[in-house]
Amino acid sequence: MDNYHNLPQKKEIRRTLRNTLTPAEATLWKALKGGQLTGRKFRRQHSAGAYILDFYCPEERLAIELDGAGHYTVSGNQHDAARTAYLNTLGIRVIRFENKLIWSALESVLQTIESKFHLI
Repeated sequence: MDNYHNLPQKKEIRRTLRNTLTPAEATLWKALKGGQLTGRKFRRQHSAGAYILDFYCPEERLAIELDGAGHYTVSGNQHDAARTAYLNTLGIRVIRFENKLIWSALESVLQTIESKFHLI
């Protein structure tokens, strides 16, 4: 794994975030964990450089971010754009979903995630 993943200085915050998932994160995690989505392994609260990703699939180099209300402000949009640009420079693709989609359209969210997988 590249040396910018899961840096030791981020270990405690990753652990705290894993133990305090938002309801949307907990719901999506139930659907992703254990290779339930086409056998792909996902990690929750995985760090890449300065950022901690909600979910990360190492095999696909795919980050999944869930966005609550704070992301839909000018500063939130700017932060998300800078974060995505940085992650893209590391070769990590990012897809984002609104929290409310996890409850209203989980199957559609899972299909969208699966559609981003490379054919192996």
